[in-house]
Amino acid sequence: MNKEEVALLSEEVEMLMQERAMLLKVAGAAAILISHASVRDLPEELVASADELSMCINALREDTLKDALDAAKGE
Repeated sequence: MNKEEVALLSEEVEMLMQERAMLLKVAGAAAILISHASVRDLPEELVASADELSMCINALREDTLKDALDAAKGE
């Protein structure tokens, strides 16, 4: 691998790390929102989406969810 390829790869990795950080913030904010939501308070048309979001959040690995919550809280 030459220097140019290494530089391009490094830029790509940096971009992916920034994207991961933003996705963690989004997932953390969603987790916080869902944790405060009550099905009886949601409009009926949002219940299915909230349920799907809840299942996606619950499917995250514990360490990823912790990172997401920390990111959303600005830690």
